[in-house]
Formats: sequence, C-alpha cells, structure tokens
Amino acid sequence: MAEGKFERHRQPWRQDEIQKLHTLAKKGMALKAIAKALTRSEESVKARAKEDGLSIAKLR
Repeated sequence: MAEGKFERHRQPWRQDEIQKLHTLAKKGMALKAIAKALTRSEESVKARAKEDGLSIAKLR
C-alpha cells in the first residue's frame, strides 16, 4: 500500500464512524466500499468489525 494514502493512520474510531460501519456492514456492503466510505484502510475496517462482532461481505 502506498505511503501517505491514509492520512488518518492509527486514528481512534469516532462514535459516528462506528455507527456508519455497523449500518454499512448490515446492508451487506463490501469491505472495499466500506473502507472507501469511511476513508480508512481495509485492514482497519476489518479489525474494527471483528472487534465489534460484525461480519462484512467479502465481495470485491
């Protein structure tokens, strides 16, 4: 992954971002699309979803 692509590296999750993640995951949105919508890396989104017990569609 290119350096500097995600300027928010290691930023804590805000409550509104967590709610949006839950909403998008429940709608069945793909990981890549959720990451783009939240301007976070796929790895970050995946880790947060796992922490919250969410399942994310594996579609690309």
